Amino acid sequence: MDTVLNIIKERRSIRDFKDKEIPEEILSKLIEAIIWAPSAGNLQARKFFFVKNKEIKKRLATAALNQTFIAQAPLVIVGCLDNRIGRRYGERGIYLYAIQDVSCSIMNLMLVACENGLGTVWCGAFSETEVSSILKLPHNLRPIAIVPIGYPALIPKAPARLTEEEVIEYVL
Repeated sequence: MDTVLNIIKERRSIRDFKDKEIPEEILSKLIEAIIWAPSAGNLQARKFFFVKNKEIKKRLATAALNQTFIAQAPLVIVGCLDNRIGRRYGERGIYLYAIQDVSCSIMNLMLVACENGLGTVWCGAFSETEVSSILKLPHNLRPIAIVPIGYPALIPKAPARLTEEEVIEYVL
């Protein structure tokens, strides 16, 4: 049985997807992974758009600096923060906590996707204005990430990682 750490180590950024639909039971697990992520003050200041429409996926790929692999994935998820968190936490809520909330959900999503044989990639390079327009987002929602999801056609090798000494500083 895979441990969480094994899944973390196995996960790769996938940019080449098979033309194969994702079963509903796996979609349900992805949704649970998003919903059960931690959030600041348990406000859950986030919303996710599951895009299957081919034309919308093409438009999102164009808005994402022509990253065409986005349109190739059978499912594209756009994670958005809800700036109404500012009512409780002010600017720090809007410019940090809500981004962290979306990020926690996306990491959960990516790990559950990997556990179920799916590939994902976190795309942060896109025009927020264009994505907001494509999805007709209300003013309180801000797109933070685009995550294409599907069965990998190609799984790259693990990239090099920094050493523990380069990453960790113990304060005793």
